[in-house]
Amino acid sequence: MKIVFLDRDGVINKYPGDFKYVTRLEDFCLLPGVGLAIKKLNDAGFEIFVASNQAGVSKGAYTQETLDLITKTMLNELKKSGANIKKVHYCTHKQEDNCLCRKPKTGLIDQAVKLLKEEGKNIDFNKSYFIGDTERDIITGKSAGLKTILVLTGKEKSSELSGWKVKPDIIALDLNQAVELIKNNS
Repeated sequence: MKIVFLDRDGVINKYPGDFKYVTRLEDFCLLPGVGLAIKKLNDAGFEIFVASNQAGVSKGAYTQETLDLITKTMLNELKKSGANIKKVHYCTHKQEDNCLCRKPKTGLIDQAVKLLKEEGKNIDFNKSYFIGDTERDIITGKSAGLKTILVLTGKEKSSELSGWKVKPDIIALDLNQAVELIKNNS
């Protein structure tokens, strides 16, 4: 089974800015073409998971209920384009909590793998990807044995890559281009 893991902020929706969170539904804005890009992945046989740190909950910037509302709205908006997300996994812990699910640790990916195994499915890691907008996302994907794609619609810019210890396999302007590159490599 082929999987694509997507970070949320900066990949699916507009990046809120450094040290900022999407704290209200009104501030959640899908990036252009994201729904159709995800649908193309679905049509190409990929299961899609969202794997995102959302420490704003534990820091009190917004509530779990607000995060749930944003997630429900995101999924409904994506469905309008025919896009299907299998499951959304969030880490709502602070960095100092040292949990296993906070990226760059692989706990969010491990949760998805466990869910699929319970369904009798196994991930083909050679044909699966992690798409994110930060070095942390790239480290997470590499640590899990996935191919990695950095999109330039979020936090990081390509000029910052020279100082990274772990480099992405692919760099794409946005999720749309990332999907085209995945489809061409499949």
